[in-house]
Amino acid sequence: MSMTTAEIRGAFLNYFAANGHQTVATSSLVPTNDPTLLFTNAGMNQFKDVFLGSDKRSYNRAVSSQRCVRAGGKHNDLENVGYTARHHTFFEMLGNFSFGDYFKVDAIKFAWSFLTEELKLPKDKLLVTIYAEDDEAFDIWAKVIGIPEHKIIRIATSDNFWSMGDTGPCGPCSEIFYDHGEHIWGGPPGSPEEDGDRFIEIWNLVFMQFNRQSDGTMEPLPKPSIDTGMGLERISAIMQNVHSNYEIDIFTYLISEAAKIIGTSSLEDKSLRVIADHIRSCSFLVCDGVIPSNEGRGYVLRRIIRRAVRHGNKLGAKDVFFYRLVAALVNQMGEAFPELREQQTLVEKVLKTEEEQFSRTLERGMAILNEELAVLEGDVIPGTVVFKLYDTFGFPADLTNDVAREKGLKIDEEGFAQAMAEQRKRAQQASQFDTDYNEQLKSEQVSTFTGYAQNTSNASVVELFKGSQQVTNLNDGDSGVVILDQTPFYAESGGQAGDSGELTLGSGVFVVSDTVKLGHAIAHVGHMQGSLKLGDVVAASFNPVRREAIKLNHSATHLMHAALKQVLGSHVNQKGSLVTDERLRFDFAHFEGMTKDQISQVEKLVNEQIRANHLLQTKLMNLDDAKAAGAMALFGEKYEEDVRVVSMGEFSMELCGGTHVSSTGDIGLFKILSESGIAAGVRRIEAVTGVGAIDLMQKQFNELSALAGLLKTEPANLSSRIALLLDQNKQFEKELHKLKQQLASSKGNDLLNNVLEINGVKVLAAHLEGVESQALRAMVDEFKNQLGSAVIVLGVAEQDKVSLIAGVSKDLLSKVKAGELVNFVAQQVGGKGGGRPDMAQAGGSQPENLAAAIASVAAWVAKLL
Repeated sequence: MSMTTAEIRGAFLNYFAANGHQTVATSSLVPTNDPTLLFTNAGMNQFKDVFLGSDKRSYNRAVSSQRCVRAGGKHNDLENVGYTARHHTFFEMLGNFSFGDYFKVDAIKFAWSFLTEELKLPKDKLLVTIYAEDDEAFDIWAKVIGIPEHKIIRIATSDNFWSMGDTGPCGPCSEIFYDHGEHIWGGPPGSPEEDGDRFIEIWNLVFMQFNRQSDGTMEPLPKPSIDTGMGLERISAIMQNVHSNYEIDIFTYLISEAAKIIGTSSLEDKSLRVIADHIRSCSFLVCDGVIPSNEGRGYVLRRIIRRAVRHGNKLGAKDVFFYRLVAALVNQMGEAFPELREQQTLVEKVLKTEEEQFSRTLERGMAILNEELAVLEGDVIPGTVVFKLYDTFGFPADLTNDVAREKGLKIDEEGFAQAMAEQRKRAQQASQFDTDYNEQLKSEQVSTFTGYAQNTSNASVVELFKGSQQVTNLNDGDSGVVILDQTPFYAESGGQAGDSGELTLGSGVFVVSDTVKLGHAIAHVGHMQGSLKLGDVVAASFNPVRREAIKLNHSATHLMHAALKQVLGSHVNQKGSLVTDERLRFDFAHFEGMTKDQISQVEKLVNEQIRANHLLQTKLMNLDDAKAAGAMALFGEKYEEDVRVVSMGEFSMELCGGTHVSSTGDIGLFKILSESGIAAGVRRIEAVTGVGAIDLMQKQFNELSALAGLLKTEPANLSSRIALLLDQNKQFEKELHKLKQQLASSKGNDLLNNVLEINGVKVLAAHLEGVESQALRAMVDEFKNQLGSAVIVLGVAEQDKVSLIAGVSKDLLSKVKAGELVNFVAQQVGGKGGGRPDMAQAGGSQPENLAAAIASVAAWVAKLL
């Protein structure tokens, strides 16, 4: 029987729920508990810690339909999408899981029952594979299920043995294949023709039963588990009696809608497949907080969008189109995934903005590529060309490879990689600072930070550096680095500036200008007044006024981060920060500039939390527990197993090792200075707090008061007063324009006395002064009305420019063309121009030649009459 994709998804979830499985919602495409993954690429990802035993759930059976993306990193199907029947960047993985509950017998029974009884697939169309040594699975399939032995294929390779890594949980697999029929080429798994499309794997059952040790030995797990995965698109193709995944209901609808939007009738074009696939991955990635950028997940998203745009361009798309497909996707998948419908507007904005940016360079980039292909010798596009397209026009290498494949060519991947490596090397060299302590100095010392609770600590000097050399003492006037066994000085980290202050002892003072980290050591950077040697005990005290100002700005940064997520969306994530005593700077992922209203909303939210005077709470927690509690963490950031969680009421919770206020009320006031873009998909906010914010507002009010005084009004009435003055100014400009036209007209009346008559035709050529160039056209029209049959040329010199206009009455157009005439004059003043035969304009850059050029008009016209 035929079933829609939505019906199949529902039938799968309902079947396993009825068999005691907890229905678990799809996890984000951005893994929250696995830094080794770029994207969620399998149903088991969200249960990894459960399988490892570090996460306990209230259930031991689960079922899910997991959103997956394979378009970057180890699992990358991007280049094959559109060219094969089953490769996708985005797909759904149906899976049922057992955490130490049922094992092989029940897993196999569940799978066979669902396929043959619920979906009613013909048993003779199914065959299975097992790991070659898994006799237990063979017996279950043969004796319990009753599959003929010739349809149980033993596979000795890793295709049928799954492992989580070099060590840890692992076990044999059993795969279920569907036979699409003899009319399609291909052989069963394990045969020489297995790469054909006749026999398609639809379900993989993983029997997690061993724990692989570092020496390779396999120890039986005390509680063996089950992990399965069935591609929804593949099973839908079978249930809908089609062979290609791109022929199932979701894709035929998306392809049809894409064709309508682009304006093409070629529904079989591979480019439509690409677009239909890519709108799914792009939309769901944005839903899960990924924004186009030049690194990491954001760059993968950018590559997918640009690939889709290029294929739309290939089909003849004349305008931005990709974002318009989001509505069609919501129509197909919004019920199963409500977050897609809820974030439709955001997804459309992000995709439209990215497409508009790329469309401006696509045409030029393709032109460059076509120029290179026109002179290409052989069938390999050089790596330098691929790099040039990437570096100059934002063409990812796989997009160039896409074009190459269409033309039967290849790209020089090794040459491209070499060019990329050389660019990275140049960037690293360009970014070297004059003093990079982490590069120049190495320390094996470990310093204890005491600055959360103490302003001053007595500490021993355990290491000294002068320049890059390790020394035993520092003398008067020396610049250097001091490392103590313990210190209250905060070392620059997480965007917070390092402390300044003093290390004092009887023989002098070491003035600390900055504090940085050297491995696990805290390094005090500064200069010596007096002398200091290894083993000395110093009183270490940071500048409390500066530290307090830094604390205000740092705590406000946390509040602002939470506020940005509320106002702009959950996709907002920190991309960098700098917190000093003067101001805070915060870089974040967002696809467009903030509006004035959004900026005001963020300011209002932050100041509300300041007035609420939340007691700031810090707690040491296990990293996984902190994430589970909702603490914000930065992907890619290295955290210890135990982390410091900073909370401000229920508004903000982040992992942070920095210093903060005791209560949010200490911040006093928060004011945004500016919001700007610093890179594609990355925005920057600069703001001030406390005294800095008060000083700013006082300064602004003083300026407003001064302006109000100049305009003889009150600050509260300043905007209306300025609006009135602007209206008055516009009126004055109109009156001035009228006066100038009248002046031009009066000059025109004087010029009529200088009209020449050549062979019965009136010719007026004049060099005007005191007339604006904008008035020339009106003067020519007026002269035509007054003179009737005439040829007219007027010129005006304004500073270092010349403006010319020529007019010819209609009865003379067969003899004189205004365009030719104005160009004749313009060439003499260093310019050129053009227009209609009866009216033409030109410019020039040599006003000193204007008089002579005007004088030459009569002779030029006489030759034509």
